[in-house]
Amino acid sequence: MDFSKYEASANDFIMLDRTSGGALTGADEASRICERRTGVGADGVIEALPSQQCDLKMRILNADGSEAEMCGNGLRALFLFALDRGLAKADEMTFETPAGPRRVSVVGVGPGGRQFSVEMGEPSWLRGDIPVQGPADAEAIDIEIRLGSSVVEATCVSMGNPHCVVFVDDLAAYPVQSVGREIECHPMFPQKTNVEFVRVDAADRMQARVWERGVGETMACGTGTCAVVVAASLKGLAGRSATVSLPGGPLQVEWRERQVVLTGPARHVFDGKTVG
Repeated sequence: MDFSKYEASANDFIMLDRTSGGALTGADEASRICERRTGVGADGVIEALPSQQCDLKMRILNADGSEAEMCGNGLRALFLFALDRGLAKADEMTFETPAGPRRVSVVGVGPGGRQFSVEMGEPSWLRGDIPVQGPADAEAIDIEIRLGSSVVEATCVSMGNPHCVVFVDDLAAYPVQSVGREIECHPMFPQKTNVEFVRVDAADRMQARVWERGVGETMACGTGTCAVVVAASLKGLAGRSATVSLPGGPLQVEWRERQVVLTGPARHVFDGKTVG
């Protein structure tokens, strides 16, 4: 199987061109390819598929083989892959995703390489949309999540996929992996959830670490970064436009009237072929 590896803010993906046909990648195969010691190693597998409503369709599988609804970093990487493969002819494309159509455009060159903006859709913080247990029309702002004998306060946001945002004072010392693992699979989240841990430095500057559903702690998360800015704004901790610094680098988020826009880099890493 021929593949390409791309990264966006150190979120790395195995890219497969399925526009001319071919069997879709199964969950076990995706998990095997993403294994970092015995496989290629990646946070997920992304397939470029034909679409009847957009320029291309994105299918993304997490490192554990589960399918995700959306991935902002993955969309930037997929657009660059499409440009490199001749699947895109312009500086703008629309992609069909399970969360709805998403527009991606080239915006120039900056830190980390070529910069791409993704229209990430309209956020929701209603329990039924995320989803979070409780009344469907109730807001999921400052909810309490019981973890054994302790309680974590969080604000939850849907960016087409579920996010649980926890604000902390000491990001470096916070037990992201243990708490992230517990919250991801908590009974309050019927479809599990991504978890973001955030320190607000200023109205337009934040730092974050991400525990991704089906992956674990990652270097960055596009939808998660958008959820961070939305949650901070809802709580009055920040404005609607901010730079979020993650281990994989900074990402820019602007929450417009009915649209969140994510801007950041993407880069081609290498091409290869699997054997055996």
